[in-house]
Amino acid sequence: MEETLAVRKLDRLGVVLVTAGVVATALLPFIYVKANRIAAGKPMLLTQLLNQPSAVILTILLIVTALAVLFLQNAMLRLVVSTLCFVALLATIGFAASAFTPPNSNAARMTPGGGFWVLFAVIGLIVSDALVKIKLTPWMRIAALVVYTGLLGIFLASGLLDDLSIMKEFVTRSAQFWAEALAHLLLAFGSLAVAIVIGLPLGILCFWVPKLRAVVLQGLSLIQTIPSLALFGILMLPLGYLATHVPAAASIGIRGIGAAPALIALVLYSLLPIVANTVVGLQGVDPSVRDAAAGMGLTRRQILTGIDLPLAFPVILTGIRIVLVQAIGLVTVAALIGGGGFGIFIFQGLGQTAMDLVLLGAVPTVFFAFSSAVILDAVIDSIRGSAA
Repeated sequence: MEETLAVRKLDRLGVVLVTAGVVATALLPFIYVKANRIAAGKPMLLTQLLNQPSAVILTILLIVTALAVLFLQNAMLRLVVSTLCFVALLATIGFAASAFTPPNSNAARMTPGGGFWVLFAVIGLIVSDALVKIKLTPWMRIAALVVYTGLLGIFLASGLLDDLSIMKEFVTRSAQFWAEALAHLLLAFGSLAVAIVIGLPLGILCFWVPKLRAVVLQGLSLIQTIPSLALFGILMLPLGYLATHVPAAASIGIRGIGAAPALIALVLYSLLPIVANTVVGLQGVDPSVRDAAAGMGLTRRQILTGIDLPLAFPVILTGIRIVLVQAIGLVTVAALIGGGGFGIFIFQGLGQTAMDLVLLGAVPTVFFAFSSAVILDAVIDSIRGSAA
């Protein structure tokens, strides 16, 4: 009976995360020591780094974190322990990279291995789970994101991570990195803005005209089934023809390759979530509220702007959240047709078999997508809370 009760007290998510962490620590390389950026490198397990104090501290904190996740019910203690473990993980990878980098060597590369990334993800999920169980307010969740982003920024600014391969790739391409970061965000947010301008009125129209609704949503759903690269290719031909035969189009940047086909494709992909969520949000408004407003003499337009849209806004904003996260990811593919963004580093790295360069494009893309999701989720919950 006591064993049954003990098993029931175990956190199921914790069991999965701890198992993943143990497997990663025991079987996957923590770091690869490479002679150059394209060499296979020598894999080093975390257990092979125990001659370094930081690795010993990390191992102890991993054990403490595992025990806390499995047995502690106090979410705040879990958060503190897992945060310390997160700090130790970053410090250990930095110290290990510095220890294995030959003096005055610009060619050597120290690449985080699968073990590091699995532990990074596991600890991140433990932190996230603890924050959820603490039940932070929406704005406190944004504050938590700022704190952990600042913590990562401190490590980057301290120079402790400078010997990692991804940081060496960043230093080599710092000017290009910030230019592509700007291009990536402009394309993602620009397509979102255009999609809102088109999708919101179209969603309202679909709500007002049920016969139009099925046709529009089916058409937009069909676009979603087209692979992104195929859609980019489909758009290249008509846009290239337009640029060739209409000089005014070419003068404003419309070409077969570049940002124009990428922007149009992203807008097309973004329309379905915005239109569908607009329709669903408006359908969710209590008809009696609308009837009461009409009885008071409000026009259809006044009801729409004063009642329907404010009440439907949280649902509409949920569609915008989906679109933004989707767009940030899809912009990486646009690099194949000259659209710019972090995808340039990803595809250059794949072409050169340089995974460090791939990480230079992939890591900030994931960070921006995750941050956008957290911020918009908090805004949505805040609006719903104030409405309730």
